[in-house]
Amino acid sequence: MSDVISITDLRRMFAEAARQIRREQELLSQLDCIGGDGDHGTAMLRTMDMLESAMSGDCHETLNARLKDAGWSVLSVDGGASSAILGTFIAGMGDAVMGQESDCTHLAVSFAAGLRAVEKLTKAKPGDKTMMDALVPAVQAFATAANSGESIVHAMEYASEAARKGAEATKGMIAKYGRARCLGEKTLGSADAGATSIALLFRGLSAALKQEKEA
Repeated sequence: MSDVISITDLRRMFAEAARQIRREQELLSQLDCIGGDGDHGTAMLRTMDMLESAMSGDCHETLNARLKDAGWSVLSVDGGASSAILGTFIAGMGDAVMGQESDCTHLAVSFAAGLRAVEKLTKAKPGDKTMMDALVPAVQAFATAANSGESIVHAMEYASEAARKGAEATKGMIAKYGRARCLGEKTLGSADAGATSIALLFRGLSAALKQEKEA
């Protein structure tokens, strides 16, 4: 594959992200039982189903237009904070102007636009034991790789690893948002369900790109 992605590539990437999350649905709900309603896995299933559906269709549309539409579709899902943040991130990615293909640099700009949109929605930051603990380092790692001239495949690998480490680090954090914040130190020792979902999302994006490269 050339070092650009198209809507077809992006559709494949989100499909693999959905597969990763479906495979770990029970784990996500178990993690959410510690400080939440225990329904995060189910909510993420609905969210990813909608995302996959929204990404299908006309392949001649610009990437940013498709991302914008897909993000708004995800925002319509009854998935609580997870669908709100993920939908806002994807719709925000659409704020970056792209054509029918995107190189690594433009995708980094799109990720950054998505993160800015999320930061307007929530005051949560890395260290608060939320999705942001995986999302922020993933976007930053992708940007660093893109600025260093890395390929999209390698940049996404770095982003995926940063998201994984970010989610893993939440085991040592005390929750500061949502119902879990009332539990204080009882939230220590377990990973945040939302951060874990973001790590799975980026793992799927990366895996799909590597599969395409090796095909």
